[in-house]
Amino acid sequence: MDYSVYFLPLLSVLIGYFIALYFRPKSKKNLKLLLAFSGAFLLSLTVMHLLPEVYEADLHHTEDHHHNHNSAIGIFIMIGIVFQIILEYFSKGAEHGHVHGHQTLHQIPWLLFFSLCLHALLEGMPISAHNHLAYGIAIHHFPIAIILTTFFVNAHLNRKAIFFFMLVFATMTPLGTYLSAHLTFLSEYYTQISGIVIGILFHISSTIIFETSEGHKFNLAKLTVIVLGIVLAYSI
Repeated sequence: MDYSVYFLPLLSVLIGYFIALYFRPKSKKNLKLLLAFSGAFLLSLTVMHLLPEVYEADLHHTEDHHHNHNSAIGIFIMIGIVFQIILEYFSKGAEHGHVHGHQTLHQIPWLLFFSLCLHALLEGMPISAHNHLAYGIAIHHFPIAIILTTFFVNAHLNRKAIFFFMLVFATMTPLGTYLSAHLTFLSEYYTQISGIVIGILFHISSTIIFETSEGHKFNLAKLTVIVLGIVLAYSI
């Protein structure tokens, strides 16, 4: 396996953390454009690469075991969508940059922490078989890391707590990739797990695309970065 698939998602979060901490980006417009690009890129990777390969693998499995051809992958995709909606109840939509508020935080928001870490862990699992997905996850996590860090700094959360939060969050996706590649139990249910992750990515990426548009209207800049994300995903 190309070891860059471990480092890319890790570094994207850490770089986003340091940019937010030391450069304090003020332009919400640029972050929204970056989010729109990451959403389009991630959705395109899922639709063009991950989804067809998972359905093909499931088809071969049903043929080899003489089962009927009513694939259960669609059910697992819907489970992933519903599961992500449940996670967002606790994370308040932080997975797609939807954090706001001006309250002071005296400790790590643990519900947000655990839901984000579980989300990132699951996202990393298909990367063991689809290395190109690491680019999509890395691009997706970069603006999220900037937004989260900025939110925590503005909420006056302890700097050590912020670093702990972001470091653990950064390691979750590589950990998911590692576990998927080395645990037999997970590899046996790889197709089903991938179906759940596809559902998660569908929900996240489509939400990002629409939430980055004021009033759900696309201007030329957003349309351009979305098309660029689609073209780039197709070329990989």
